[in-house]
Amino acid sequence: MSPDAIAGIRARLPEVAECVVDAVVEEVPSYAHAFDGSMGATIRRAVEMALAGFLSLASGGADGRTTPTAPAVDGSYQLGRGEARSGRSIAALLSAFRVGARVAWRQMSTPLVEAGAEPEALVDFAELVFAYIDELSAAAAAGHTDELTTAGQARQRLLERVVRHLVAGHGREVVLSAARTAGWQPPQSLTAVLLPEDRVRDAVAALPAGTLQSTDAVDGLEGLEGLEGIALVLVPDLHDERRAVLLRLAARHAATVGQATPWLDVRRSVDRAVRARRLGLGPDTDAHLPELVLSSDPVALEDLRRQVLAPLEGQRPATRERLLETLRAWLVHLGRRDDVARALVVHPQTVRYRMTRLRELYGDLLDDPRQVLCLTVALGLPGGGDAGEAESGQMDQCMPPSTLSTSPVT
Repeated sequence: MSPDAIAGIRARLPEVAECVVDAVVEEVPSYAHAFDGSMGATIRRAVEMALAGFLSLASGGADGRTTPTAPAVDGSYQLGRGEARSGRSIAALLSAFRVGARVAWRQMSTPLVEAGAEPEALVDFAELVFAYIDELSAAAAAGHTDELTTAGQARQRLLERVVRHLVAGHGREVVLSAARTAGWQPPQSLTAVLLPEDRVRDAVAALPAGTLQSTDAVDGLEGLEGLEGIALVLVPDLHDERRAVLLRLAARHAATVGQATPWLDVRRSVDRAVRARRLGLGPDTDAHLPELVLSSDPVALEDLRRQVLAPLEGQRPATRERLLETLRAWLVHLGRRDDVARALVVHPQTVRYRMTRLRELYGDLLDDPRQVLCLTVALGLPGGGDAGEAESGQMDQCMPPSTLSTSPVT
């Protein structure tokens, strides 16, 4: 391209830059007020730098290069990062580049036409303009993406810090400070959810805003042997219908859902979910409260079973099993002989005979409310005392202590 043509374009460079800015403000809504203040000055400088870099490229003054110089590319990259920090979308940024390319071509091609440039030269010039803009817009898009990624990763680290404080049970002020730093608004309650790490992305996408997630926090809990590869998610304000929705989601993602707790007490929900997962219970821990209660101290439960079932130790295995089966059904049905007979599929007289034998073995202990409670707890899980399982499902629906203490075992 002739030096005279380049000189003509260079003389109009400030005017071209102004036209580009005006067109972007008018045609891209996100930039209606973007050129006010310090950010506007930064964008104007970036436009002028890009145009100057293009002229250097077009005149062959950049060592014969056909791509933008490093300063122009870096300027566009930094512009993209700044636009991301300003909250403007990548679509708005690329739209601004397209508008700028069109206006710049129109403004810079005019001197060429006035100088009598051949059509072939105009075509080459147009190709150079749009190839140059493509390079700069790609650099700006990369800067925009990198800024969002970096900011997102930084915030995720801050949110994971909130999770660690919550799981560790740190004080209110410590957790609140971490929440403010992360820009996280504490809810009324939190529910702990454990699920495989490879399911987290899909699950979190369907969960409410404000959901916290972390894999590191789970690794810090004690007693997690066998739970490698499990992630922790803390879901805000899950009650009624929202919990029902989560449970359906949990079933699809092999998750375990703890109870809803006040948000600062979420460690209790985490502990329950961990215990339920170790026991291999279903996704809803609220549906397995008897198992969770009875398994909270397995050694104590075994000691209790040995203690309250000691009177049966001298019986033959088959007899012992029948007596335990009858005793379990008697406790479940509150001593109603006909109901016990139907549950065991035996004659009521058989129930009478077996209960007579049990009273011979236990004596007055079967009239003691405390002993009745101990027997109910000892036989409250399937396999308790090696009893038959005919009534195990019913025993899992534990009766309150007030009921247990008045069971008419007579």
